[in-house]
Amino acid sequence: MSSQDSQPLYAPQEPIFPRRVSGKFRQLKWWIMAITLGIYYLTPWIRWDRGPSLPDQAVLIDMANRRFYFFWIEIWPHEFYFVAGLLIMAGLGLFLFTSALGRVWCGYTCPQTVWTDLFILVERWIEGDRNARVRLWKAKWDLHKWRLRLTKWSVWLLIAVATGGAWVFYFADAPTLARDLATFDAHPVAYSTIAILTATTFIFGGFMREQVCIYMCPWPRIQGAMMDDETLTVGYREWRGEPRGKKHENTTGDCIDCMACVNVCPMGIDIRDGQQLECITCALCIDACDEVMEKIGKPRGLIDYLALSDEPRERAGEPPRPIWQHVFRLRTMIYTALWAAVGLGLVFALFIRSDIDMTVEPVRNPTYITLADGTVRNVYNMRLRNMVGEERDFRLSLTSEEILRIDVEGAEGNIITVAPDSTTQVRVYVSARPQDPASSADRTDLRFWVEDVNGDSRASRDSVFNGKADQ
Repeated sequence: MSSQDSQPLYAPQEPIFPRRVSGKFRQLKWWIMAITLGIYYLTPWIRWDRGPSLPDQAVLIDMANRRFYFFWIEIWPHEFYFVAGLLIMAGLGLFLFTSALGRVWCGYTCPQTVWTDLFILVERWIEGDRNARVRLWKAKWDLHKWRLRLTKWSVWLLIAVATGGAWVFYFADAPTLARDLATFDAHPVAYSTIAILTATTFIFGGFMREQVCIYMCPWPRIQGAMMDDETLTVGYREWRGEPRGKKHENTTGDCIDCMACVNVCPMGIDIRDGQQLECITCALCIDACDEVMEKIGKPRGLIDYLALSDEPRERAGEPPRPIWQHVFRLRTMIYTALWAAVGLGLVFALFIRSDIDMTVEPVRNPTYITLADGTVRNVYNMRLRNMVGEERDFRLSLTSEEILRIDVEGAEGNIITVAPDSTTQVRVYVSARPQDPASSADRTDLRFWVEDVNGDSRASRDSVFNGKADQ
């Protein structure tokens, strides 16, 4: 192939001006947009009382103290498997919904879709519907056009700033950070993060829009592996609509080639051309087509959610199979079972976890110490975690098949006081008398125990004691 015949990897962006449409799917998208934006913007301001020594923000990613708070749940760094489990559940959920209903994530809840919908709403409110925006696009840059564009960009910028501001509120106490931002006392990281997210929101939602979905997002290229002939996705009933033509042309197809489905599409594609990588299954073309079908007295559903496996039945004049038969099949049930198994595992782990924990690090330089009376001593650095919001006294002890003695540096009776929701490091000495077998053995297994003096919580860690034979 010559260089003149080669196809470019990137097509120049063509301006898209989606027309306003009403219908059940458009109403559903409005509701989802309102709910998701409400959750995003308002969640950092929800308060949750955890006690005097803990933050009262319901959802907080406390990077400084390495904690993640979610209402009554507190995740510590050593419990990152909860976050990993949630990410696995999110992935399996995405596979499940894509297998059953196509790219519903892209069409309804993806942040790029939600914020683009919001930006288009502002654009339509200021500049008018499709035809008015097309005329404005083609018009010269006069005072009227500058006024409309600057007004639109100003509103977009306010939304973008609010978006970046809401994000940083998840990482610090929202009221305190808001006050610091207003008085210019906040950390430079906060201002830089808001600036970056403001810029990306403004550019992605206002100007790039469908380009993000087509060229930047990997999901359109992955979805093919998640879908099959049973997947319900937005499609055109070509066997019913063709041959298309205007109503007065007496064509046999139901499609009157009004272009309503194309004019409402935020991706600028024609669903009648079949399945396409650009389609996000937002279903706005269904609302537009149903509206036209009602006007010309034709049945709704020329464009609809449908499965390719139903095409032979519908061509033969038979009704499609019930939706539940497409949704509940082996693949989706496997995804559901895996998703539920991970979720139940996380819930089980959450309820059985202890509110007291410890880590043990043997000091190996030297491996052991021989005291003047012949006693062999091993030294251990130990971290004790108090995972509740009140101060507690912990008692350290050990169990072993051999005789060993435990002492905690600076603690009377091996009792250590640990502050609320914090970690304390202590040094522990384990000794074996000269006549005890552990003093001359290569290694002796032991188990450290930490327990709440005034409660039932306890935890343990296995370790070893090294005797003189280790030399």
